[in-house]
Amino acid sequence: MRILRLWLIKITQKIWRKGRSPRLRLLLVLVLICLTVRSLPYLAPIRAVDIAQDREAIEFSDRNGLPLGTILTRDQEHTAAVPLDRVSSHFVRAIIAAEDSRFYQHGATDVRAIARSLLEAAQAKQLVSGASTITMQLARMLDPVPRTLPNKVRELWLSWRIFAGMNRDEILESYINRLPMSGNIYGVEAASRTYFGISAADLNLAQASLLAAIPNDPNNLNPYYRWQSLKKRQTYVLDRMVKDKYITRSQANRALAEEILLAPKEQGIIAAPHFLFWLSNQLPKQHPSHIRTTIDRSLQQFVEAQVQQVVNSLSPHNVHNAAALVINNHTGEVLAYIGSPDYFNQAEIGRNDGVQALRQPGSTLKPFLYELALEKRAIRPNTILADVPTYYAIPGAKLYSPTNYNEQTFLGPVRVRVALANSLNIPAVRVLEKVGVPTFLNRLHELGFEHLTQSPEYYGLGLVLGSGEVSLFELARAYVTLARQGQFTPIVTTFNDAQLQNTQPVINEKTAALITNMLSDAHARAQEFGVDSVLALPFTTAVKTGTSSNFRDTWTVGFTTDYTVATWVGNFNGDRMKKVSGVMGAAPLWNHIMLHLHEHQEPAPFPTLKGLVQRPICAISGWKPTPDCPSVVREYFYPEDISKYETESGSLKLSEEYNGWLAKQSKSSFTNSNFKIVFPQNDDYFVINQNEKSRLEFKLAGVNTTPVEWWLNGKKLTTQSSNSLFWQLQPGEWNLQVKSGKIVDSVRFQVQITENKSQRRGFSFVSNSVYLPAK
Repeated sequence: MRILRLWLIKITQKIWRKGRSPRLRLLLVLVLICLTVRSLPYLAPIRAVDIAQDREAIEFSDRNGLPLGTILTRDQEHTAAVPLDRVSSHFVRAIIAAEDSRFYQHGATDVRAIARSLLEAAQAKQLVSGASTITMQLARMLDPVPRTLPNKVRELWLSWRIFAGMNRDEILESYINRLPMSGNIYGVEAASRTYFGISAADLNLAQASLLAAIPNDPNNLNPYYRWQSLKKRQTYVLDRMVKDKYITRSQANRALAEEILLAPKEQGIIAAPHFLFWLSNQLPKQHPSHIRTTIDRSLQQFVEAQVQQVVNSLSPHNVHNAAALVINNHTGEVLAYIGSPDYFNQAEIGRNDGVQALRQPGSTLKPFLYELALEKRAIRPNTILADVPTYYAIPGAKLYSPTNYNEQTFLGPVRVRVALANSLNIPAVRVLEKVGVPTFLNRLHELGFEHLTQSPEYYGLGLVLGSGEVSLFELARAYVTLARQGQFTPIVTTFNDAQLQNTQPVINEKTAALITNMLSDAHARAQEFGVDSVLALPFTTAVKTGTSSNFRDTWTVGFTTDYTVATWVGNFNGDRMKKVSGVMGAAPLWNHIMLHLHEHQEPAPFPTLKGLVQRPICAISGWKPTPDCPSVVREYFYPEDISKYETESGSLKLSEEYNGWLAKQSKSSFTNSNFKIVFPQNDDYFVINQNEKSRLEFKLAGVNTTPVEWWLNGKKLTTQSSNSLFWQLQPGEWNLQVKSGKIVDSVRFQVQITENKSQRRGFSFVSNSVYLPAK
């Protein structure tokens, strides 16, 4: 630094003497001053305090004080900084002998080592040995850059800055606390704890020389996987120690022959590794060294075992991963947090955290849509929704046609309760149309789904079917809000957290209770899941399943008054499972956890529905049942709708949107109240080619065993009990009439002849004819 300052002074003096213009002199001096000031950070010595490591180990315990494990740093890189006097002298000597035997004799660089390296390279015509000193290696750790000539100069300069600001013991201490020790382990203390379960101060010669061998090639000298290669390098380290007279040959031989027992790979973490790493990243910079968490270790270990068992049982279906989260509804405390079946299983990407991973949630967002729609009166509890094939025009894409999970069955007219409980897709999309995607997306943001960051147009109507990506943590938090009757509360993970201080209502209490009632109705979901499925428990629970497209994710989230349990089953790599739905994948795991939680005490029942009135309704009309209603059930009403209920009876006649669905139903599916012609429809128009024969199929819905008379323009065609009849198209205006007892239905349609055999744009062929539907 002194030489550099003298050089700058001389340059300034020359500029001042030779410069002809005073302005030029001033300009050059200002430029020189600016360059000097800007370069100061790269010129100043580096002191120990400048590169001090603040990564201290954090000890975690469960809610009862039982140890969960120690995390050496918060970023899944095991690092623990210790003073030099707390490191075994065996290791200090071993690392110096192996990496820089003249460390205490030279400066930042070792001229003798550089000369030796150049000579050996010239003789062998290739690089035989390096000349990097410990100080140079430390510089490379502090500023890792690609190995190029300019970067080598940069490394040398950084080395001299380190040497100028730190003594050798400080350099050595910084160095051994940053040593790469294979995988995500850095520093001798972290390596000692990980591989041997002891502190660095307690290393014996055999252990110390083994650890000192790793930094030479940490990727290929892992003690768990490359033992023989590591022992070979240990031999080199011990030989260097003998050469430098740190130990005798007999000591080296004994150390090499000594049997070394490695700790289990999960040593240091007893339970909840995903939770500990996630939590350590949430802690403030200043935090205590011991953290008491809300985890219940016995419950955590039980759920971990259940996760492993479910994955093992589903492995023939190409299932390899699962995750689970358990939260106390009263306090918001996380009781169990399992991110994968085995954190330490590298082959199955075990370190991935399934609780925080973003995946498509399938149908698990539907309860929040129905709640919002009920809250805004877009629908009512007695609303009847059409579960029939439906098509939506998507700009720049093919027609969008949602299907249900089974991809075939449509239920026709369904109550809101049945549509939600059976996770029907088309009714949900219809409700989202009423509510609006922006409104629903805003509600999801209020519930804490912070990763749904795209625009409403990006998600579209598919948002309610899982087109966005959310985490299991976000889902569980939202369902806790539902379980708490609409009161949002932060999730609590440690006993340092403020307990329930930020609770606030997010959703309406009455509609939250109504949705809970629907999700806990086992008979309402019987159509899809049956009454005695794994979702049915011996106590009251509200539950929802979800399956993402192509069976990539299965979810089950449910709650009692006491606990919310969220489970996910799938594959971290995105592989499809083999026909594994939510009720087959995640639901059994949810079932086992819920039964265990309430093994000794059943939960309290859900609160009664206040401010709602229950009345019998017809399951087809949604209103007061008439004598011919085939199915009468009880449903809740808003008080303001009771007067309409008492004065009106809903019609059993289904609207035209049901026609296509009705045509595919069996004879006994509906009564004669829905006896109607579904094809053709009124004012349909057909075009046929001259001299070509085409047949048209008349279709009828609501047919029972009573014979049906078919009449066309007053002429009887036939009498039969079938729901269809084929007729050869003839030009003219036609009136089709059908009679079943006293019930009659009729439609008008036209048939015309055209000489143009090409299909007209916007028309569709019926056999060889062209069909223009009524508008």
